[in-house]
Amino acid sequence: MSRFADELDALRRQGLYRTLRTVAGAQTPRVTLDGREVLLLCSNNYLGLADHPRLKEAAIEATARYGTGSGASRLVSGTMELHTALEERIARFKGTEAALLFNAGYAANSGIIPAIAGRGDVIFCDRLNHASILDGCLLSRARLVRYPHNDTAALRRLLERHPTEGLRLIVTDGVFSMDGDCAPLAEIVRLKEEFGALLMVDDAHGTGVLGASGRGTAEQCGVAAGIDIQMGTLGKALGSFGAYAAVSREIAAYLVNKARSFIFSTSLPPATLAAAVAAFDIVDAPEGAKLRRQLRDNSRRFRERLTAAGFDTMGSETQIVPLRVGEAEKAMAFTAKLLEQGLYVQGIRPPTVPAGSSRLRCTLMATHDPAELAAAADAIAGTGRELGLI
Repeated sequence: MSRFADELDALRRQGLYRTLRTVAGAQTPRVTLDGREVLLLCSNNYLGLADHPRLKEAAIEATARYGTGSGASRLVSGTMELHTALEERIARFKGTEAALLFNAGYAANSGIIPAIAGRGDVIFCDRLNHASILDGCLLSRARLVRYPHNDTAALRRLLERHPTEGLRLIVTDGVFSMDGDCAPLAEIVRLKEEFGALLMVDDAHGTGVLGASGRGTAEQCGVAAGIDIQMGTLGKALGSFGAYAAVSREIAAYLVNKARSFIFSTSLPPATLAAAVAAFDIVDAPEGAKLRRQLRDNSRRFRERLTAAGFDTMGSETQIVPLRVGEAEKAMAFTAKLLEQGLYVQGIRPPTVPAGSSRLRCTLMATHDPAELAAAADAIAGTGRELGLI
């Protein structure tokens, strides 16, 4: 066997082998998977905007006017009218002086963090932060200090223990994508101010969803003004593609000059930009408020039903509802049995989550039918009992 075949065989034995599954059609509550209709319970299309008529119309009109591609990176000739318009729209939405687009959440985190921090600096990183944050920290070559998940007392001790003449950067997810819980941003902001640190929040899963007007975790916690870098994505609740940093004008200018993933990437195409502008308009409209209410109601009922059945939902308080299973093999057996019943839920295994904490990760949409979700929760509970998980 070759080195690659050996490694793939080892992944199969450990229950960690991954394959791609093709979804036919749009990211709607019901999709066709392998030729069969299933209920989709693992999409990040939280507000159901990925196939919204207004986003599709905006994308079509932008393509007709501007073409299919930007043609270059932003610093060459790839800054088009729509890039500027979307950045201005994001800055207004987030209440910041400026915003800067990136091609994806991974590109944002792996570009922003190494641009901001380097040798002689210290980064304080929640242990359950997304892999893209961790990779950005490692690329920076700053000293990396990881604190226990959402433990602000431990974060305080570590800030005291690691003085530096350089920069202190605290970075955390707003909503933790595999657990569905939120960072204690109010206390983190207090620590950031006390220790003179810079604070970056990745709000990929809170943007458009959390807070009274959908501004995200910072709005929900009432601390938006205390966050130096608010990163968010356009491809989850906002139904398009790409990411952004909402920042001061000074930090935006610094990132334009220093963030390698920004400097050396062809910029986002017109269709995705126009769709994102339309998405922000919907989020700000009464329709957006209605969708957020529907999403909150769907998430609460689904989570309560599964908690009552005996599942550990791991502190979830959002539209991400994990069901702790433990071992990877059991999680994938659970996934397979649910798919047989027409429920598409992904099992999450290492290295995405720590060993021994494999889970099913259910994600809800505003456009899910409540009756279908209730039936799905009952089917999940029945299968969990069959497998001896509850």
